[in-house]
Amino acid sequence: MSISATTSHSPSGQPSRRELNKTATREAIAAAALNFLREKDLNSFTVDDVAAAAGVSRRTFFNYFSSVEAAVTSYTQRYLDSVITAFEARPTSESILESAQAALSTVGNTNDLAILAETFSLTQDPQLDRLQLQAWDECTIKIVDVARRRLPAETPELYTLSLVGAIVGSCRAAFQVWCQECGADTSEPSLAQLRQNLDTTISLLRNGF
Repeated sequence: MSISATTSHSPSGQPSRRELNKTATREAIAAAALNFLREKDLNSFTVDDVAAAAGVSRRTFFNYFSSVEAAVTSYTQRYLDSVITAFEARPTSESILESAQAALSTVGNTNDLAILAETFSLTQDPQLDRLQLQAWDECTIKIVDVARRRLPAETPELYTLSLVGAIVGSCRAAFQVWCQECGADTSEPSLAQLRQNLDTTISLLRNGF
């Protein structure tokens, strides 16, 4: 597991210099790990290699990530967290499925989505896929918490868990189908197809298949 970043702010309300430096270090480590994975098999490089490429010490690496795999998977975690933030911001008058569909359609600029899509395609190795699953499982827990606050108090727990499980599972399926069809292609048309897959899979749930 990576260490969660805490946000501190200056009196002006902006992130402090220390927080900005921490974010930059974290991103540099993740980017270095991804660059190695683009060129080599996972077992062909080490934490020391990634740390050196990022310009940090081995100790600093482990202050942010528990492994190379965790550093790469952080892109998935960041994207899913941004979806949850957008989901929470949706009007409470919307259904859970409407909010999920709207959040998925608006989150992520082209560059962020391209990196996420590339990361997904590069992590189909069992060792990396395990951490991908963990990221999606953590996302499920967070969405369940939001759904419990949104749904009526008397909503059965089975309903809540089944609904959220269906949303998260269908989104992961959308990525898997995109990966099978497009591979590592992160061009604009390919990313448009990924967005369409995400929209379609929620539509399937809303329409009851």
